[in-house]
Amino acid sequence: MDADTIVSLVHDMLWVTLKLAAPALLSILLIGLLIAVFQAATQINEMTLSFVPKLIVVALVLVLAGHWMLRLITDYTLELFTHIPALID
Repeated sequence: MDADTIVSLVHDMLWVTLKLAAPALLSILLIGLLIAVFQAATQINEMTLSFVPKLIVVALVLVLAGHWMLRLITDYTLELFTHIPALID
């Protein structure tokens, strides 16, 4: 296994990880920004006001995008397993 193969495997792994994490992280970022603006406008500094909506949104995103995320990681794993004999040489 040469360096180009390893770099390619790491690149693919990081790209799949980014795709898997993006929906949840972007939704948390958006909700956090909206809640921060709301808290700044109303001067309400309640910790549960920011935690509970983020938790609900992440659960909703995982329910809605979970099928796509599972298919993505399954396809990547199957592709990696099918390429193992070529990687051993």
